[in-house]
Amino acid sequence: MTDTLPGNREAIEAWNTVLFDKFVAFRQRVSDALGIHGTRGIAHLAPPPGSRVVDIGCGFGDSTLELSDRLGPQGHVTGVDAAARFLEVARSEVGDRTNVSYVVADVESEVPGGPYDAAFSRMGTMFFNSPVFALRNIRKVLKPGGTLCMVTWRKREANRCFYDAEVVAREMFGDPPKGDQVTCGPGPFSMASADLVSDQMAGAGFTDIAFLRSDAAVLVGHSVREALDFAVTLGPAGEIIRLAGQAAVDRRGELEENMRKAIEENIRLDGTVWASSSCWLVTAKAPS
Repeated sequence: MTDTLPGNREAIEAWNTVLFDKFVAFRQRVSDALGIHGTRGIAHLAPPPGSRVVDIGCGFGDSTLELSDRLGPQGHVTGVDAAARFLEVARSEVGDRTNVSYVVADVESEVPGGPYDAAFSRMGTMFFNSPVFALRNIRKVLKPGGTLCMVTWRKREANRCFYDAEVVAREMFGDPPKGDQVTCGPGPFSMASADLVSDQMAGAGFTDIAFLRSDAAVLVGHSVREALDFAVTLGPAGEIIRLAGQAAVDRRGELEENMRKAIEENIRLDGTVWASSSCWLVTAKAPS
């Protein structure tokens, strides 16, 4: 891996520390929520058996393993992530698969390996500080005519699984200064605009850029208590609350009561809490 760009060091530290710990605690719910859209993205990409694919921002490797099953023993998938701790977990879960490898790398500096028939990313591209640089690096390792498919969150308001909690947190704490705390970079909704992403991908040299909408209800919690824990920990709300520090600690009771009111209409008869989610399945081609 080449030297990490200065703008990414903080984000990588965040993903290796506080965000890693959060995602481990809520892994099953996050993986299930992301998995719905990720599976649709892989089906939309439809890499044939025997292909070579790179999985960008693969995290725990859920999508990497799904790709490996689709590609078969003659294919190969390389999972790439800048956060080494996520890949430690991913490597431990490969089992007896021989068509999977993982590499720690910052895609804004380089994409290891290649050439690849296709590239895939499930919620792995929204955190790029310099998205055009990163997308250009992905395009460079694709074979002529190769396809990139990336799954990104659409607008906040269409993702009530995160947005309801964010509204409450922002009303209570505003936009707290980050001080010396690490953050994840641009954030999960940085690629919500199809116009913006189209320009970014065109600037990176891609052609045939297309967007397909993917909507799904996702499980936020098996109970209201679980949903509240999820709401105050993950997503933009979790970031606001973390940065608010002692103010959030002091107002915890009020915070949870306001969160409870915000999710009431999402509680089903069996006590589980579900909310809307919406993504773009973005595809583009490397020039032939």
